[in-house]
Amino acid sequence: MSKIVVFGAGGHAGRRAVAEAVARGHQVTAVVRDPAKHQDLAGDGVALLAGDVTQPDSVAAVATGHDAAINAAARLDLPSEQFYVGAAHALLDGLARAGVGRLLLIGIGTTLEIAPGVLVHDAPEFPAEGRAFSLGHAAELDVLRTADTEIDWLVLAPPPTVLDDDAPRTGRYRTGANQILPAGENAAPFSYADLAVALIDEIETPKHHRTLVAVAP
Repeated sequence: MSKIVVFGAGGHAGRRAVAEAVARGHQVTAVVRDPAKHQDLAGDGVALLAGDVTQPDSVAAVATGHDAAINAAARLDLPSEQFYVGAAHALLDGLARAGVGRLLLIGIGTTLEIAPGVLVHDAPEFPAEGRAFSLGHAAELDVLRTADTEIDWLVLAPPPTVLDDDAPRTGRYRTGANQILPAGENAAPFSYADLAVALIDEIETPKHHRTLVAVAP
């Protein structure tokens, strides 16, 4: 059993990660900006705390005593690059001070390659507003890749489509490198539930380290 801190636990991906971890017997600290809005998260195996993923002191305070961290946080009220770069720096600093050695981050499929050196968001027809958001994730990756840190981080990027929040957990998924994975036999959209399976699998049995990994059904 591990102690896992989940930042952004109130969102679709964060809630699924919390549920998957608890179902496997792990202890979870669910971190949100306003616990009053997410009281339903608290329960057996889950402690609900207030925290700010962009503030190193806050990260260190809520993460102390944990074995691994998941970042599922997102902010649409801030410029994408400001938020994701700030969060990356704060996580690396705060988690190091807290003694947390493993960090899983949820990426975005638009930062995967469609051809060598060509990212999804670089395609000529890609919408400008979507590209601005995706560039924030790309900047976060740059921070992680260039950081002088002992933290074993990993970014899991689901397909660049809307994930299914209603589909049941199958426990099945595929992983690849930093390229878009070709469509598999299962043409259904990837689910948040199976993304959570991939996240907790990487905490229980780490297979990928300090890189961006595509994950798909």
